[in-house]
Amino acid sequence: MIEIKNVSKEFTKKNEKGKSVKFLADKDISFEVHDGEILGLLGPNGAGKTTLLRMIAGIMKPTTGQIQIDNTTYDKDEIAIKKNISFLSGNTKLYKDISCVELLKMCAGYYGMDKSIVSNRIDEVIARFDMESFKNQRIGSLSTGQVQRLGVSRCVLHDPHYYVLDEATSGLDIISSQIILDFIKEERDKGKCIIYSTHYMEEAENICDRVVLLNKGKKIAEGTPEEVVKQTDTSNIRDAFFKLIGDSRNELE
Repeated sequence: MIEIKNVSKEFTKKNEKGKSVKFLADKDISFEVHDGEILGLLGPNGAGKTTLLRMIAGIMKPTTGQIQIDNTTYDKDEIAIKKNISFLSGNTKLYKDISCVELLKMCAGYYGMDKSIVSNRIDEVIARFDMESFKNQRIGSLSTGQVQRLGVSRCVLHDPHYYVLDEATSGLDIISSQIILDFIKEERDKGKCIIYSTHYMEEAENICDRVVLLNKGKKIAEGTPEEVVKQTDTSNIRDAFFKLIGDSRNELE
């Protein structure tokens, strides 16, 4: 289980007069994510989703609050947590001049995987994400969908228990999106613990067991998609979000 307890993250930026001012990207956020569950983290660009995910993945530290994963924290056992977590960032860049197989072998080394199982595991993820036809191509020659499938496969190569996925299907064609979404649901059914961030409300409604809605760094709703829709007296998550923020239609893409 992942527990987010009263987490806030403060940054400093320059205002229009060049003066340094502090602001909170995330403000006192709390929720839990259980094994065998996909929790959707929903909201527009700038809502605080990516900052929160980076803290959950151990890349950033909260300014205040605590993140607990499997009843421990990063300051107590960072290596053990990171060996059992997968973090997919929406802006990760991959080496262009090596092949898919070469990248996966490199990642296996980073994860400290047993060398005796690496080859079979690479074959498994290549088959699962339908990469056989381009597995030996240079990454720089791949399409957007192919790169994203490779990006997901490198994150799941070590068979983690926890998934932290940021905009996993953003900008993808329908086939690549479905391959990734089907995989996520299969991992949920195996008992994995999954956080899935997206601003595609309809996609989240289809795949997520529960959702947390963020806006301007604050949690504005939490529950199953059906519960959030019922609480707001709307017909879908998109309309529920707009009702919660006062129907500012420019908030979502």
